[in-house]
Amino acid sequence: MTIPHFTDHAANERTFLAWVRTAIAVMAFGFLVERFDIFLKIAGQSLHKSINLSGQVASALVGVSLIIAGALMVAAAMLRFAHNRKAIENPTPQPIQSGRLDLALAALISLLGIGLAAYLSITMLQGSHP
Repeated sequence: MTIPHFTDHAANERTFLAWVRTAIAVMAFGFLVERFDIFLKIAGQSLHKSINLSGQVASALVGVSLIIAGALMVAAAMLRFAHNRKAIENPTPQPIQSGRLDLALAALISLLGIGLAAYLSITMLQGSHP
């Protein structure tokens, strides 16, 4: 017994799992960023410098935003997987699904990455001045 369209279903599942792996990595990175202020506190204590509150708030906001973006990625992957599964089984041609959610998530993660790079640059520049 063979499964109709098995290769299509297998490709759909591999894509879904790739999205989930990426989302888990984004959420883990968000957790790391959110906890980055602990590292800065310890480093500041060893250098006898204090960390400002705005740095803690910035890392918390970026970290939580990355965690939320990862959760949204899982939701988008789940919806895409279900839609593609139905489309594979349906013998009539289906219109191509809009990629707006994918683009919005990619834009959000890009903006968060740019913001994180700016935050780290400012933190490093402030730390280099006596």
